Amino acid sequence: MSVSSSPTLRFGQEVRATGTLALPLVLGHVSTGLIGFVDNVIAGHHATATLAAVTVGTALLWLPMMVPIGTLISLTASVSQLDGANRRAEIAPLFRQALWLSLGLGLLMFAFLSAAPYALAAFGIAPDIIPGATAFLHGIRWGVPALTFYFCMRYLSEGTHWTLPTMILGFGGLLVLAPVGYVLAFGKLGFPELGAGGLGIASALTMWLQAIAFAIYLTRARRFADLQLFAQFDPPRRAPIMQLLRTGLPIGITVLMEGSLFIVTALLIARLGAIPAAAHQIAINVSALCFMVPMGVAEATTVRVGHAVGAGNTLGVRRAAHAGYVIVLATQACSALFLLLGHDLVVSLYTDDLAVAALAGTLLLFAAAFQFPDGIQVLSAGALRGLKDTRVPMWLAVVSYWGLGMPLGAGLGLGLGWGPQGMWLGLIVGLTAAAVLLGWRFERSSRRWQAAAAPPAVDTVTNGA
Repeated sequence: MSVSSSPTLRFGQEVRATGTLALPLVLGHVSTGLIGFVDNVIAGHHATATLAAVTVGTALLWLPMMVPIGTLISLTASVSQLDGANRRAEIAPLFRQALWLSLGLGLLMFAFLSAAPYALAAFGIAPDIIPGATAFLHGIRWGVPALTFYFCMRYLSEGTHWTLPTMILGFGGLLVLAPVGYVLAFGKLGFPELGAGGLGIASALTMWLQAIAFAIYLTRARRFADLQLFAQFDPPRRAPIMQLLRTGLPIGITVLMEGSLFIVTALLIARLGAIPAAAHQIAINVSALCFMVPMGVAEATTVRVGHAVGAGNTLGVRRAAHAGYVIVLATQACSALFLLLGHDLVVSLYTDDLAVAALAGTLLLFAAAFQFPDGIQVLSAGALRGLKDTRVPMWLAVVSYWGLGMPLGAGLGLGLGWGPQGMWLGLIVGLTAAAVLLGWRFERSSRRWQAAAAPPAVDTVTNGA
């Protein structure tokens, strides 16, 4: 713990603490994004139809996955508040109930992915894309229960200010997926050529290996020994699970509102054919890689804000959020510049199809335009999660993404015939609205919490160790 009499020095310490906490998260998210990059590069070099199939399959995977990911992230805020209040004995019982919740969410995901392929034709997906997308979904569905367990364990670790496993296991998964995905997609080493289906199977295998590795780590690591996370078996209990759902489900819906804006955009663009679908997938995959940085900073901000709330540090709550904003504005400036100057080079890594490359390069210029609002809105949402303020932000997300972004994008892209470019203009408007509304909400909520809480005896910045 460090104490300083200078507000400027304390803010600088908070920026460093948030940055240190966020760096492994950012790298972990980048590794996760690179897994999508590997899938798409392998698919793109296999065939344009394979890339389009993975585009649709990935969209239908992450559409429902947004809800369990967002719901389980409530564990981060709960754990960080308990840790900040020196109530660590209460963490393990809550974690064991969160495991039950993750099991239920994983089984629901499996059922959804089993049924989703039957709706592809009714949704208007091009007939040549459907077989590959179905094979991808049928392969990857076996990994989703492991994925929900993985996120539950990850959020527990992050809530205690320990983010290194997210990075290590993320890159470890990448090392598994790249060779296995290539072998199964192209039919090497005596395996049949499975195309998109092979990538789905490889992804499921990666998910299980990551979950098993995380469970072994939590069992053996000295850092978590005092928590006794797996020391006993607890049956599911209604009260703590419902509390997690009350806090987490609005987060899940908020994440769904943003994620589904991108996913439904992908599905609508897929109705225009394989070339627009493939170009959109390349552009959205690059954008997602850029998004990993503010997402990691936002998760670190959730932990820092939650820890300050648990400690009753009224000044620390707003300082933690403002430090996150500073970091995000700097990183998003770098992302926007990268997309403006390097879009053609990036696209060349994905495909040799000139038509796909030209359209994807254009869409990356639109992506450069929404870097700042995208970073601000996700940081604001992360800060609000630290306060456990989740219900009003959910409705603000609904209005932004589906009241403004999607109607405008669909009207321009499909109604007026502007194609993918029109859909991406809708994305820009939706993200900008969310940035304004969620930023306003955090300022209002944090001031109200600050006024209601007792003033701290000493204003401190802690490293969370």
